[in-house]
Amino acid sequence: MAGAEEELAGRQAELEPVVSLVDVLEEDEELENEACAVLGGSDAEKCSYSQGLVKRQALYACSTCTPEGEEPAGICLACSYECHGSHKLFELYTKRNFRCDCGNSKFKNLECKLFPEKAKTNSCNKYNDNFFGLYCICKRPYPDPEDEVPDEMIQCVVCEDWFHGRHLGDIPPENGDFQEMVCQACMKRCSFLWVYAAQLAVRKMSAEDDGQVLSVDGTGDQEVTKPDSGGDALREEAPEHRNDAVKDAKAEQNNEPCTSSSSESELQTVFTNQSIKTESQSSCRLQELKTKPFLKKDTATYWPLNWRSKLCTCQDCMKMYEELDVLFLTDECDTVLAYENKGKIDQATDRRDPLMDTLNSMNRVQQVELICEYNDLKTELKDYLRRFADEGTVVKREDIQQFFEEFQSKKRRRVDGMQYYCS
Repeated sequence: MAGAEEELAGRQAELEPVVSLVDVLEEDEELENEACAVLGGSDAEKCSYSQGLVKRQALYACSTCTPEGEEPAGICLACSYECHGSHKLFELYTKRNFRCDCGNSKFKNLECKLFPEKAKTNSCNKYNDNFFGLYCICKRPYPDPEDEVPDEMIQCVVCEDWFHGRHLGDIPPENGDFQEMVCQACMKRCSFLWVYAAQLAVRKMSAEDDGQVLSVDGTGDQEVTKPDSGGDALREEAPEHRNDAVKDAKAEQNNEPCTSSSSESELQTVFTNQSIKTESQSSCRLQELKTKPFLKKDTATYWPLNWRSKLCTCQDCMKMYEELDVLFLTDECDTVLAYENKGKIDQATDRRDPLMDTLNSMNRVQQVELICEYNDLKTELKDYLRRFADEGTVVKREDIQQFFEEFQSKKRRRVDGMQYYCS
């Protein structure tokens, strides 16, 4: 009977997933880093309202206070803890240029505990279906209990909505080798990005692909293979052509007598203006790229690290970004990666070593004794765990408890066996 029970226990142990101590530690570290990345750049104790429109912060929506049908509202990290701790919240990850709504006129029965002196509304805040727990073009919750298809969600860097990978027109690169994504709707609204996509996107929208050349000025799609056909791209006049034009003009000037002293000056002014115009055009990276074929598809695009630094920042382009409300694309610090890195750095700076704190509170003798005890513990624990690794067995809770009981027992025997002498 005992043998049968042991066999049954052995079979059950085989069926149960075995997780090593290393796996637990690695998973714990991964979760800690993820939380640090998302929350580390936000203050968990003070409402962010006093900071105005925060460049980027972790946000939440409270379906308890502002259910669907009411006005959308967003709350900061600190308010999610202090004012909405027992409420049902939607985690919005991070969003840019947002001011905390907690306790304003959108919350009928709640006053903010951290910063009650808020304006009735924050007119500069932008809201979407995410604030009611709905995402993507399918307007479904996440996770979706009715969706049996495993699919990750990706945030658009422009509109900041979240999308299923299968609903982006072009599935994400399998290797995940991209930093940011721009959804179909934002690519259509910001059509100038197709010019850059041909050169910068992870999947190049180039002439070799099947597709249509897009008119950047918004006049529509055209099946064009030459960059200058149909007015789709502006081409700067070739330098040798400009030189020939200058020579011809000077030759005509030499063959005809000058009737006034201003003739040469006027001609020089013409060439100078042409030169300034040419330099102005050539300094625009967008205009340079428009001389090459580019394609427009009804898909999202995926972009590598630091792609924003390649965008033109000339006066005309900056004006275009402002009109399209995408000036943030020229700011490298706007990226989620920059926010996450800031959170990790801040967290690492604030994180204190408890052992060092303890050592600093002790005198010299006590410090030496503690360090010796710590080294003994580390050495014995390493030797103890090595046995399990060599035998290929799993470390159980009882094993760890047994180790510390034996360690404490050894320590007491060492202390009791010490002899003290008076000098």
